Amino acid sequence: MTYKEKGTKRRLRSSYITSVISISLVLFMLGLMGLLILNANQLSNYVKENIGVSIILKDKVKEVETRRLQKTLDATSYVKSTEFVDKETAAKELQAELGEDFISFLGYNPLLASIDVKLYAEYANPDSIAVIEKDFKKFSQVQEISYQKSLVHLVNENVKRISLIILGFSALLFIISFTLINNTIRLSIYAQRFIINTMQLVGATRGFIRKPFMAKTLMQGILGALIANAMLLGVIYFSQKELRQVINFTNVEMIGALFLIILLMGLFITWISTLFAVNKYLRLESRSLY
Repeated sequence: MTYKEKGTKRRLRSSYITSVISISLVLFMLGLMGLLILNANQLSNYVKENIGVSIILKDKVKEVETRRLQKTLDATSYVKSTEFVDKETAAKELQAELGEDFISFLGYNPLLASIDVKLYAEYANPDSIAVIEKDFKKFSQVQEISYQKSLVHLVNENVKRISLIILGFSALLFIISFTLINNTIRLSIYAQRFIINTMQLVGATRGFIRKPFMAKTLMQGILGALIANAMLLGVIYFSQKELRQVINFTNVEMIGALFLIILLMGLFITWISTLFAVNKYLRLESRSLY
């Protein structure tokens, strides 16, 4: 093998590896967006279910009445969890926030015991909380209901806005991904345009000429998709380990479907890009190749 042939072979190998890496990175970004879409609902639920509603209890409510009220709340369809906060605990938390001992200054503890309620996500919206607030006030042990109405409204509005942004960004990312993979393959085939022309000159049919290029780029698509899926598995593993409370990939079927979609997208984009690129050079005359 001559030095020139070795150089050509090395360049082709380098081009092949570059194409596979480019395709895998683009498909990885699409996969990340897919994971985000799959968990967008879970993320929004996590945020909504951490919005607290405080039920302030009347002074001198007996412990047995408090426990009975807490059990009643836990049994309702809209309450996810409850936590009793006594006067002493509330005072310590407020002292930590203020950074000073207000009890020593006042001479007594003005705070009342309360029950912190976390609602299920589907009920954590302004209209539902307004109805739930009326139900809470019916209990004789309750003095008042406290929650941040502006925060509830802001969270719900932002969840809707973010959902639309994610959908729009997903469409844009798909277009960009298609363009990047298409350009990568076109450049790879451009470097071999003289081979296509030579095959035409010796009488090879268009189908015969396309076949090796299609096989090569489809293999690049498969390898790129497998690498992208391997990187996504790494992301899933890290997320499960470090962000279990926020992100939870428990639906194996959905994850498997996402991996299959990434593989199919890799095959589809490389196939159609190769088809258009090869056809372009099949139509060109010899003098137009320079």
